[in-house]
Amino acid sequence: MSTHTVLLPVASGPRIRAVLGELSRPHRGSAAVAVVVLVAGAAVSLLVAPLLGEIVDRVARRQGADAVLLPVLGLAGIAVVQGLLAALGVALTARFCETLLAGLRERFVDRALHLPQARIESAGAGDLTSRVTDDVSAVSDSVREAVPELARAALMVALTLVALAVLDWRFLLAALLASPIQVWTARAFLGRSEPLYTAQRIAGGAQQQHLLDTAAGLSTVRALRLHDRHATGIAERAAEVARLAVAVVRLHTQLFARLNLAEFIGLAAVLVTGFWLVGSGATTIGTASAAALYFVNLFTPINVVLFQLDAAQTALAGLRRLVGVADLRRPPEPDEPATVRGARVRVRGLTHHYVEGHPVLTDVDLDVAPGERVALVGASGAGKSTLAGIVAGVHAAGSGTVEIGDARLDDLDADGRRRAVTLVTQESHVFAGPLAGDLRLARPDASDDELLAALDRVGAGGWARALPDGLETVVGDGGHRLPVVAAQQLALARVVLTDPRVLVLDEATAEAGSAGARALEESAEAALAGRSGLVVAHRLTQAAAADRVVVLDAGRVVEEGPHDDLVAAGDRYARLWEAWTGARGGEPAPSPRS
Repeated sequence: MSTHTVLLPVASGPRIRAVLGELSRPHRGSAAVAVVVLVAGAAVSLLVAPLLGEIVDRVARRQGADAVLLPVLGLAGIAVVQGLLAALGVALTARFCETLLAGLRERFVDRALHLPQARIESAGAGDLTSRVTDDVSAVSDSVREAVPELARAALMVALTLVALAVLDWRFLLAALLASPIQVWTARAFLGRSEPLYTAQRIAGGAQQQHLLDTAAGLSTVRALRLHDRHATGIAERAAEVARLAVAVVRLHTQLFARLNLAEFIGLAAVLVTGFWLVGSGATTIGTASAAALYFVNLFTPINVVLFQLDAAQTALAGLRRLVGVADLRRPPEPDEPATVRGARVRVRGLTHHYVEGHPVLTDVDLDVAPGERVALVGASGAGKSTLAGIVAGVHAAGSGTVEIGDARLDDLDADGRRRAVTLVTQESHVFAGPLAGDLRLARPDASDDELLAALDRVGAGGWARALPDGLETVVGDGGHRLPVVAAQQLALARVVLTDPRVLVLDEATAEAGSAGARALEESAEAALAGRSGLVVAHRLTQAAAADRVVVLDAGRVVEEGPHDDLVAAGDRYARLWEAWTGARGGEPAPSPRS
């Protein structure tokens, strides 16, 4: 990864509103129904205080027990109706919000999949993965809980203030004495929480990226003795995450203290006003009691509003990062898709580093003729996988050029690169779902016969047909578990269906045992047929079977040529071959392919 990190964009407030407005436009009817139900539920709940006040007045007038029966039954009916309306309103609101979130997720994934690899590399995988995981989780939780509760509580606050005014406008004025502190508290809290939560998200993403970089480049870290530097970096990022977490706790403590003060002032004002109005004969004890109950009942929705605004602020920080990616312009489909004539690979002056001042590749030149197979050999940390990743377009080169056919790799769009070159590593993935669906990721329009032909070509047709439901057997998580060899053959079958001009194999047989590795070598041989191949050789039998061997040492090409010539030369490769065959009791070299 480049040392210059440019994070993916974060959307502004107006852009968030514009994108959400665009996504919600087709669902305005559902939103209107949800609002109506929430308003009805809140209005029904406001009938509780007047009924309780009526009960107080009847008791104060020393009326009999029968006099309070109807109000009590009314309270029971209100509880049932209000509970049903509240549950329905929250469910409708959550459904509407989930629909918006689903649309946003689809848009996010679509834009993320079409991001240029160089853009992802410059931002770092941690930035994108933290958005996919942490930010999506925060927004999802808010949609399911915070937004419906916030809408319901806000309606309750507004309608309760109206009800206080209906009882007596002076009760409303008394209740509003608490509002300056509440407004000041809310503004101070929201003004500080949004940047704080955003900083938390960014710090978490940076921490995740540093951990990913360290894990992915562990061999390089060891080779260059960078343990202390990476440990210090991880500690610094962890300290920043902890510092921000403490700042959030401190902010919450201040919020609770100020809210308690506002509640004390408001309730005291309403009680004093009620005492004065009852004493002057302007109102009844029951009405004053209803006003006090209204204000006490305001505690919960006001606190819910502020607390859920807190959750919404956390979600907003995640939403800004999701919309930032979802709002990226998708690359236009070319009028004439980029094509690659031939399968020649030409690398010139390639230099790359993960840590400034410590190059992994230095001035590498490499040529692969159409249909030629070249094996990359060298010790761990020599730069083999880095070179393979750059040729495959997974990593952006620090400097130098890579050409596939007559086109520079940097000039090809995503579809052009996919048609030009494919990388298969030892970490193959089996996507959850039917086996046919997994294969059709490579070619969506492939028929069942074409899928089976691809499996047969890489030696996987037998076990695929033996599955309980054949191509419709569910594989991956929650389904039929494929062994390592079968999973790798599945990845190679996808290569056959994709049909690239160049195939890069990065230790694609390394995870299998000896017998499995031989079977996978045969599968890889079948997938390579008719293509140019660049093979990072985990087993030197792969190098012996190649047309040409390129030996890397400390990021430089130090030797290259056919296997037999290099063995006869008695230099680095010959020593590697001698050590390999000696460890395996003189394992014979396979005959180079014709």
